[in-house]
Amino acid sequence: MKIAKIMMLSMVVLGLVFTFAFAAGDAAKGKALFNDKKFAGGSKACNDCHAGGKGVEKAGDKKEFKIMGKTQKSLEEAVNACIEGGNKGKAIDAKSAQMQDMVAYIKSLKAAEKPAEKAPAKKATGGY
Repeated sequence: MKIAKIMMLSMVVLGLVFTFAFAAGDAAKGKALFNDKKFAGGSKACNDCHAGGKGVEKAGDKKEFKIMGKTQKSLEEAVNACIEGGNKGKAIDAKSAQMQDMVAYIKSLKAAEKPAEKAPAKKATGGY
């Protein structure tokens, strides 16, 4: 009986691990979607407005977005707002693999962000 409980608990833990691993999305697939002009039935790629992810580098950390005068409460809602408003496409399911991949790519942009350049130090003038 004890072995059966241990095996059952192990199966549950493994299931949760695999669920989180696959739910995270694939940034490489998300990048392909970001560059696909036909994604979600639109007329242009996300990259056409956000070349190289410009303008969405910090989106992965945000909890609320203002796009086209409307507030979105999640990154998934913001992606769909751009798909529908900016691209004239059809919103995708927020829980779909495509959305998870797109979110993974957008979050990966933060890691690729270049560190801010420091302003050159001012030289001492030697007097007051």
